[in-house]
Amino acid sequence: MKFSHEQRMYYTLRIAAAMCFIGHGSFGIITKPIWSNYFGVFGIAPATSYHLMPIVGSIDILMGIIILFYPVRAIIMWLVIWGAITALLRPLSGEPFAEFIERAGNFGAPLALIILSGGFTLDPRKLFMPLSPNVQSGIDRIRLVKACLCFVVCFLFMGHGWLNLIEKKSLLDQYRMLGFSNPGTTAQCIGLVEIIAGLSVLIRPIRSIVFILFIWKVASELFYPHYELFEWIERGGSYGSILALWFALGVTSSSREGATFPGVAKHFLSNYKVYTK
Repeated sequence: MKFSHEQRMYYTLRIAAAMCFIGHGSFGIITKPIWSNYFGVFGIAPATSYHLMPIVGSIDILMGIIILFYPVRAIIMWLVIWGAITALLRPLSGEPFAEFIERAGNFGAPLALIILSGGFTLDPRKLFMPLSPNVQSGIDRIRLVKACLCFVVCFLFMGHGWLNLIEKKSLLDQYRMLGFSNPGTTAQCIGLVEIIAGLSVLIRPIRSIVFILFIWKVASELFYPHYELFEWIERGGSYGSILALWFALGVTSSSREGATFPGVAKHFLSNYKVYTK
């Protein structure tokens, strides 16, 4: 069975959203210590937070499983909100703001999926209906999805590059584990390249380069010193956003104006009411 580019985008973003929920929920089950800082933003004491973590984690995992088997629009819309909240809790708890934008895939992938599948709605009849893989979005909506994904991919690479430039400890540990004698210099070089890559995707995304960035992201996320598998799964939104952008570029490549982000943005602004029906 041959899938269209739109269907490939749909399944990629759907799996990515599920991975994000399941991976994030797993940290709640294993009671990741740093989560107590995030509960602390709401004034919840550390002792209480350890009792709440498995509950929150179990709900996340359940939502992820539902997305895999019955992708209800309401749940995916909730993931956009929840993904943004959990990412924002990092700088609110004292971590660098780069931690927020580096996790743009957590809320960006479900956002792109919602846009691809017809947009947001408060209609109860549509909220609790599953999204259809038989996407009939048309080139205009694909361009809007592409614009969304360009921002998401730009943010996640710029955020990760920023964390490299400030020499985040876990990244230095990765480079040290991989045998780099000067992990600080390695982090600086990688950070600069990632920021340039992120900006290039926003300004003029090139399909071959986007695929290289996809390979890089999938491979580089395998080397976290702790919770390797869970870290990799939780970042499914990042891989899914990059791969979905690669598919979107395949759809829009025939249009010269659609080949650059400024052209997409101009087209969207002139047709805003059409996209938000």
